Amino acid sequence: MAEAPTIVHARIAPLVTLCLALLASPIAMALEEPAYQVIEQDGDFELREYAAYLVAETRVEASFTEAGNVAFRRLFDYISGGNQAQEKIAMTTPVTQVKGEKIAMTAPVTQVAEGDSYRVAFIVPSKYTARTVPVPTDPKVEIREVPAARVAVWRYSGRWTQERYDEMEQQLRKAMATRGLSAAGPPVLARYNPPFMPWFMRRNEVLIPVQR
Repeated sequence: MAEAPTIVHARIAPLVTLCLALLASPIAMALEEPAYQVIEQDGDFELREYAAYLVAETRVEASFTEAGNVAFRRLFDYISGGNQAQEKIAMTTPVTQVKGEKIAMTAPVTQVAEGDSYRVAFIVPSKYTARTVPVPTDPKVEIREVPAARVAVWRYSGRWTQERYDEMEQQLRKAMATRGLSAAGPPVLARYNPPFMPWFMRRNEVLIPVQR
């Protein structure tokens, strides 16, 4: 999802409208996150143990900043009843973006780079299992299980630019190096707020799965 400028671009307006609707609903008052335990915390650094969870995922050919916008509508349609059960599914948090050849770990909504494309995903609420989760009617949306993982995390505020993301990724890798932690997958950008949230109030994270 891209930045929200003073004059909202026509392609961004539908996304902002959807986010406003979500925030106005009872569901948005307490969005669910994947379950995890904090093993270590030091300033902006955390080491977490995530339990396994399900994601609804789609592949998008777009840039770093545009992939979320393209995929959001597709995935929002799925949780709004675009599934075989015609069931509405609660929104979760955060939105994540990953760069790498293989998908090793995701978080609530994920975006994974694969060449010139990204995989973007919504986290499926924990009340569902692989057997009970509604099946998407759109063939471009798939359900995937993310295995349990130990993850290094760097928390920060600010805009969703690739420059800011790259800077924070380097901070996280430095923290990992001092602790002797080795990456077990590509880094993930986790975004917990809608695009109209002031940049200085946003909760963003870089997550990197690590070897046990």
